[in-house]
Amino acid sequence: MTAIKHALQRDIFTPNDERLLSIVNVCKAGKKKRNCFLCATVTTERPVQVNVVKVKKSDKGDFYKRQTAWALRDLAVVDAKDAVKENPEFDLHFDKVYKWVASSTVEKNTFISCIWKLNQRYLRKKIDFTNVSSQLLEESVPSGENQSVAGGDEEAVDEYQELNAREEQDIEIMMEGCEYAISNAEAFAEKLSRELQVLDGANIQSIMASEKQVNILMKLLDEALKEVDQIELKLSSYEEMLQSVKEQMDQISESNHLIHLSNTNNVKLLSEIEFLVNHMDLAKGHIKALQEGDLTSSRGIEACTNAADALLQCMNVALRPGHDMLHAVKQQQQRFSDLREQFARRLASHLNSVFVTKGHDQSSTLAQHSVELTLPNHHPFHRDLLRYAKLMEWLKNTDYGKYEGLTKNYMDYLSRLYEREIKDFFEVAKIKMTGTTREGKKFGLHGSSGKLTGSTSSLNKLSVQSSGNRRSQSSSLLDMGNMSASDLDVADRTKFDKIFEQVLSELEPLCLAEQDFISKFFKLQQHQSISGTAMNEAEEMDGGILSRSYTSGVPQTVSSEKDMIRQMMTKIFRCIEPELNNLIALGDKIDSFNSLYMLVKMSHHVWTAQNVDPASFLSTTLGNVLVTVKRNFDKCISNQMKQMDEVKISKKSKVGILPFVAEFEEFAALAESIFKNAERRGDLDKAYIKLIRAVFVSVEKVANESQKTPRDVVMMENFHHIFATLSRLKISCLEAEKKEAKQKYTEHLQSYVIYSLGQPLEKLNHFFEGVEARVAQGIREEEVSYQLAFNKQELRKVIKEYPGKEVKKGLDNLYKKVDKHLCEEENLLQVVWHSMQDEFIRQYKHFEGLIARCYPGSGITMEFTIQDILDYCSSIAQSH
Repeated sequence: MTAIKHALQRDIFTPNDERLLSIVNVCKAGKKKRNCFLCATVTTERPVQVNVVKVKKSDKGDFYKRQTAWALRDLAVVDAKDAVKENPEFDLHFDKVYKWVASSTVEKNTFISCIWKLNQRYLRKKIDFTNVSSQLLEESVPSGENQSVAGGDEEAVDEYQELNAREEQDIEIMMEGCEYAISNAEAFAEKLSRELQVLDGANIQSIMASEKQVNILMKLLDEALKEVDQIELKLSSYEEMLQSVKEQMDQISESNHLIHLSNTNNVKLLSEIEFLVNHMDLAKGHIKALQEGDLTSSRGIEACTNAADALLQCMNVALRPGHDMLHAVKQQQQRFSDLREQFARRLASHLNSVFVTKGHDQSSTLAQHSVELTLPNHHPFHRDLLRYAKLMEWLKNTDYGKYEGLTKNYMDYLSRLYEREIKDFFEVAKIKMTGTTREGKKFGLHGSSGKLTGSTSSLNKLSVQSSGNRRSQSSSLLDMGNMSASDLDVADRTKFDKIFEQVLSELEPLCLAEQDFISKFFKLQQHQSISGTAMNEAEEMDGGILSRSYTSGVPQTVSSEKDMIRQMMTKIFRCIEPELNNLIALGDKIDSFNSLYMLVKMSHHVWTAQNVDPASFLSTTLGNVLVTVKRNFDKCISNQMKQMDEVKISKKSKVGILPFVAEFEEFAALAESIFKNAERRGDLDKAYIKLIRAVFVSVEKVANESQKTPRDVVMMENFHHIFATLSRLKISCLEAEKKEAKQKYTEHLQSYVIYSLGQPLEKLNHFFEGVEARVAQGIREEEVSYQLAFNKQELRKVIKEYPGKEVKKGLDNLYKKVDKHLCEEENLLQVVWHSMQDEFIRQYKHFEGLIARCYPGSGITMEFTIQDILDYCSSIAQSH
């Protein structure tokens, strides 16, 4: 291996300025054994490049050629296959995985160790060494042929250089002078020692010869020292002369310092006076605006706002140390405090009067809005108040007590105004829902607060008239004890849906506009993070919504500003949630199906409000009301299921389509039209599953209890009706129930047909059942005719009892019986009759087959044919 390594270095790598460090003899795994060499090399020039080179022997001779080279930086993984057992296989992951088998495990380990050390020294790249022994990677000095890259010898490798031509020539000359150096190394070393002694002696003589020159140098140094002494004497005389000049200059410098200090003090004093004058002087115009400014006109409000800002700047100026000790500064600060207190009192008094006036305003009655069912617009009032927004911010920063008092007064008076308008609004909505006041009383409509106050008469004039005489009440399974769903037509439900949507559409912009105004007017941020805790109701409001604690005169906020907005909205609109709940209760009382409309509408508005702000007053209130609506919806479903469970049928009349099956069809059709593209489709799907399972159970219960109508007919007709309903409505969550309904319908149709067909040919059926029983007992089919009870004479006797006329008569009686069992609305008579015809033909063919197998050669046949059966069935169907 050493000879091959030297040959490869000489022939392949030296011409390319590369040095071979490690070599391994390999062949590709799993293929024909063709040996080659993998070589680890480094370039001799800097920067050093490390490569893995594949070398193989040429096919035309004994020389080696370079086949493939990979850069070591492209190597990703070295997989030694097994870190414990000896295994010559290993993989190298370059652009793809190369699988190799080394000639020996030692060569493989040596090569992998060399790769690891080259990576550590030159690349520092994260190559993944998999299944490699940790001892192999931690070795500092490798074994074998690769000592040139060992840990301790790396510097020697790096410093090693080949001899140049001149060095080689000098060595050759020295070797020629001592021809025996190779054969007698001791003599050669002794000669070199003698020559070294000669050179040392020559060096000593040279040093001794230079003593004279040293003496001359010492004389020159003595002369230089004398010259230095003379120069030092001259410098001393110069220093004495300059000392007097220095004293005079010090006196001048001290005088200049005192002058500069005086000037500096004067400049600083002027700066302090200018600072106080510029920052603590309030213009006369601002003072007049604060004392007498007009708070009703836009120009006066703007002047007061500018004056208040200027006053705030003067009061908040950052005084320098010692300013607060000046008497003039104290006087000015007291004057500013008096102005602030005076203006804050005047501003609070004016705004309180505005709030009181608006709270007692009776001009905006609901009569002018009741025809369209709209709430009054407060935009002009908000627009006028927003002119004071900057002044409110000023008041909040300067006198929080008055700011808090204004906030509480605003809530008190505006809550009265909104409560009056909202209650009137809901009264009109209830009257529009129920029609006349007289009909409203039938539903317990006496006003939202227990009575209808003075505006009742005017509202009654504007109420919507009743939409005609309603149909008489029928005993329905969905009757909730008030009005059943069948008592209301589509127009009534559409009217309720529009009114409820109108109510929500009016409340939503009203709340959003008021919330936006509160945020802007009272300078409360809506985007601050809030806690997830639930807010308290009016008890907290009465105790002080904006409670603050004062430490050294600085208010500390207890709750976030967004909580304050929500609490203010709750106090102002505290009547919305009770009124909505009363309206929902009335709608549910009028028609339990109204809960479907309310669930869809309320869900949509909650979803919209949560997209804007999930923690806002509107979102929270509508969410609470949505819970009530969802409870009513669940109650409606539960009552329907309860009515199904309690259903009783008449024992004297046929059953037909059960009422709750028809009611489920009505419910599903209505729900699909209401919940189209709704956000809470999942609630309806859950209700569907509960209802359909209850319908299935109740249908089977009624079928089992039915005496007039066969059980199979009840099951067949009702499950056919359910399947038709589900197929028409295409309700995705009920696909499994639709398949089950079809399966039950088919099973009971087949059961009814088979049961009914056993009667027209009863004796013939019993005879062939006996034949089949004998065959089942082990008697061969051709030997059945030898049985006494089933011989040919008995067969002919039975067949003669059923001539064509008798068969037609039996089928005619069967048709009449089936017609009596089935109901007209489901229209299944022809379907059942066609199934009976097919089943009768199948039985006929089965009887003929038994005759042919059990009575061969007897010539016995039925006295009617398949064509006769078809003619009989067609004639009977046409005659009826």
